[in-house]
Amino acid sequence: MSVAASVHEQAALRLGGLDQRYTPVRRALVTTLATAGRPLSIPEILEVNEALPQSSAYRNVTALIEAGVVRRVTGVDDHGRFELAEELAGHHHHLACARCGTVEDIVPSPRLERAMDEAARVVAEEQGYQVTGHQFDLVGTCPTCQLAPDAPTMPNARGAL
Repeated sequence: MSVAASVHEQAALRLGGLDQRYTPVRRALVTTLATAGRPLSIPEILEVNEALPQSSAYRNVTALIEAGVVRRVTGVDDHGRFELAEELAGHHHHLACARCGTVEDIVPSPRLERAMDEAARVVAEEQGYQVTGHQFDLVGTCPTCQLAPDAPTMPNARGAL
């Protein structure tokens, strides 16, 4: 799957705004995250980019986060996972497996978005907040882990948000 030129252009512009360069390593990280279809941990990123040193991956992901190109996604375990910023990747939510820790993207239906917008409006009204956006994660057990019923649950698994 190819990555739209506009994603790379936006990444370069955002980094340039911080006097940072869009290096080949950063370009490879953006391509990896754009084509993964789900948030990836640093070890998963390194599996795809075997020549990339671990320290370089962390340093460059941090620079991409600071530039607003990448965001950290909280899973059910202690491992940070990373994906393109919503403005670059499109609005979506996540399913997280409480057993293996995998986090997958889900694109919400218009019906779900309307229901969530209404729920957010009600909560905001009750609490006096002005809601500007939302993140929605569902926690459960992925199909692979469902086939292994004796697999342990992640020690720090969180409930659904």
